[in-house]
Amino acid sequence: MTFSAATARAGPPLTLRVHGDRLVTIDQARLPFEVIELGLRDASDCAHAIVTMQVRGAPLIGAVAGFGLALALRAAADDTALDAALERLAATRPTAVNLRWALERVRARVRPLPVDARAAAAWDEAVAIADEDVAINAAIGVHGAALLRGVAARRAAAGRPVDAAAPLQVLTHCNAGRLATVAHGTALAPIYALHAAGVPLHVWVDETRPRNQGASLTAWELADAGVPCTVIADNAGGLLMREGRVDAVIVGCDRVARNGDVANKIGTYLKALAARDSGVPFWVACPTPTVDRSLADGAAIPIEYRDPREVTHALGRGADGTPAELRLVPDGVAALNPAFDVTPARLVDALITEHGPCAASETGLGTLPPFAACG
Repeated sequence: MTFSAATARAGPPLTLRVHGDRLVTIDQARLPFEVIELGLRDASDCAHAIVTMQVRGAPLIGAVAGFGLALALRAAADDTALDAALERLAATRPTAVNLRWALERVRARVRPLPVDARAAAAWDEAVAIADEDVAINAAIGVHGAALLRGVAARRAAAGRPVDAAAPLQVLTHCNAGRLATVAHGTALAPIYALHAAGVPLHVWVDETRPRNQGASLTAWELADAGVPCTVIADNAGGLLMREGRVDAVIVGCDRVARNGDVANKIGTYLKALAARDSGVPFWVACPTPTVDRSLADGAAIPIEYRDPREVTHALGRGADGTPAELRLVPDGVAALNPAFDVTPARLVDALITEHGPCAASETGLGTLPPFAACG
């Protein structure tokens, strides 16, 4: 299954697709109560969608940024315009490395070309990035499913076979499903693969405050796919692990440093600590474009701080069905809103890449080809 129009008619649902001269995706800020399509016609639309998190998820914002640069070059494609458009899009969100990686890849493709050939070449490169994302995530699903089958086998050997009455129990944090990618998802790709194969499983979905990507997005797409799931408060995961009610934790990532440290949605670090203390495998679904070999360790990963209003207020649906925003804290009380944290490599049992699992270490990552597409 690929992104390109010739083959997009079959396979998993695409979060991003081309319709005429624009991109079409789901407005994730409207989920789970409304499923509204969002049209992106130019670079400004793409930048706004990324900043406002109408489009989110490291692989998806990389793909959208790549198309955004291609759209910008339709208006002006000289070197000055190219560099300015790239920097404008790169400034939208700082933590996910896929964003700048995709932009730099498109620029490298078009820089040697005549100005009048750049827009078409940039569009072709953006399509290639999207195609590769679909293939990468499908491969992560295969490799992650194999790891989960290993957990099921160990359960069976211990006298606790996986069946409909006792499904495989997986916990995930934030949203690393198809909504965060062009298709399949990263952390959810193994879950979808096992579900399609008929393996009984159940997903514990962290709500993921303050934007509730788990409760609003992961729960929505799992339910849409028919995968049994239960939303839990962010602080409930440790108790469930201690009680033996979690077989594995799989999360996504926004940037992985050269030593294997992982930046992901705020709260991931606490899940990794609880998993290690409880003897539960903690795996990170990691497309190789998310590895930033220029950073030695997680201390160098820039952490995005977002509007404190996301903490002090919550958006939901009122009794009459209309959207409503509620204040959660007393007037005058300050709030801090870091969007990501860093999980040390020592707490990560494996990085699940499109080439297979590897150790979360410089040595482990060194065995992988850099940013290779998966066929």
